[in-house]
Amino acid sequence: MAITRQVITTVRNDGSDALGTRTVAYKIADESIVSGSLLTVESNHFCVLKSRGAVLDVYETGQYAIETPDKPLIGSIAKGFFGGSSPWVYEVIYINRSKLLVRNSGIATSAEMAEVSYVVDYYIHIDSKQEALDLISHMPFSGTVIDTNEVADYAGPAIEQAINQIVQVTKLENINEHINDVREAVKVHLADFLKVYGIMLNDLKVLIMPRDERMRELISLQAIGLTPIESVRYYLALKMAEKGLVSAPNAAVGMPFAIGGQPTGFYPLGPEVGVPT
Repeated sequence: MAITRQVITTVRNDGSDALGTRTVAYKIADESIVSGSLLTVESNHFCVLKSRGAVLDVYETGQYAIETPDKPLIGSIAKGFFGGSSPWVYEVIYINRSKLLVRNSGIATSAEMAEVSYVVDYYIHIDSKQEALDLISHMPFSGTVIDTNEVADYAGPAIEQAINQIVQVTKLENINEHINDVREAVKVHLADFLKVYGIMLNDLKVLIMPRDERMRELISLQAIGLTPIESVRYYLALKMAEKGLVSAPNAAVGMPFAIGGQPTGFYPLGPEVGVPT
């Protein structure tokens, strides 16, 4: 973060943005922030100026000269009583208004109590000054940054509840038939939940799959028209083929495997094997 007494900005010396694609909010608390300091707000940011917990102003794109209570005369007298440092501590909080990608994952159980894994990808953004204030009011800073991982931690229970409402009453093999219902339920629950934090939900994708790899393969075999018994046989045959076993085709069709062929007659043994003629 490039900060001086005169200019406050999120642009680093190498030209990169300190907020990037994962940071939702970034907080700066610096004694050098005084009246006359220039606050630069990029086109994809909001900026909130606070002092002693109170919001002084919210800024959109542009450059602004900060006006704070530390006027020259009062400030010089006050600094004398505070060891030369300003008694006012100002916080500059940059809010990322770009669309950010968030991911949640977890485990749910089907109607048969079979475990399934789910992955939810969604885009969020902060749309207005009021939403920027809602964010910093309701989502606390654990340090100087609020990132997408923290948003995912907050949203996790709401997503899990919405998914379980449908998955827990649906058979494992029928879950994908209800994926649109799951998606809509998650979208409604998540949008209502994030709205409290001033976060807008843009788009959402839900992927649900059996947690057990063998179960996924068996369901895939049934999806191409095989019966449950045929699916088990073909699954066994595929695993045998991976091991190089020549009996894999027999397992697939459910037929026994024999080594060699049936005898077709009797042949006399010659002297070459040590039998007298």
